[in-house]
Amino acid sequence: MTPPPATAALCDPLAAIEWRTTPGLTPYADSLAIMEARATAVAAGEARELIWLLQHPPVYTAGTSADPAELIDSRFPVVETGRGGRYTYHGPGQRVGYVVLDLTKRGRDIRRFVHALETWVIDALAQLGVAAFAVEGRVGIWTLDRAREAKIGAIGVRVRRWVTLHGFAVNIDPDLEHFDGIVPCGLAEFPVTSLAKLGIPGADLALFDAALASCAGRFVETVSCPE
Repeated sequence: MTPPPATAALCDPLAAIEWRTTPGLTPYADSLAIMEARATAVAAGEARELIWLLQHPPVYTAGTSADPAELIDSRFPVVETGRGGRYTYHGPGQRVGYVVLDLTKRGRDIRRFVHALETWVIDALAQLGVAAFAVEGRVGIWTLDRAREAKIGAIGVRVRRWVTLHGFAVNIDPDLEHFDGIVPCGLAEFPVTSLAKLGIPGADLALFDAALASCAGRFVETVSCPE
């Protein structure tokens, strides 16, 4: 039996969260301003939480642990940001997901949030036939590319007044040579890869977005409920 709308809304972990997908390329500085304003409004109880999927023009972003020696070639703009981590590249063909959630309603467990975020991306990639995984002590989402561990996704978050900012970036079909201007996340010994490089048939943003959407409810439930 299908529950009445009110009951369905109560049972849906995504019901109170805005899901936004922005087409085209959004300048990084613009998205950062929008995300930070939204986080402030969420903390004040003046706006809904947000999951925002978008792309950026080519840009290098520096996290709070960025080492200037790891910026090899500043061929693209370099923007300092308050997220954790080191240098990361964003550009066309990469799905970026910003997650603005209020952890005061979800147990105030930052480690659980980060683990749930990693698991969400891994589960979405699994739907596309990619066996991805996290590695203890090594930031990011990993998979095997020709039997070698390679990074397919980045995770970088910030928590302000118990509201999360930033999120993940997954390589769908970017120009992987654009990563050559930095040491991605400070891990020079590992290459980067993408769905396209792995030969995933039909791999595009829409396909990955659909996989993310199908796993999103479980992600929010995991963030919200102690294990």
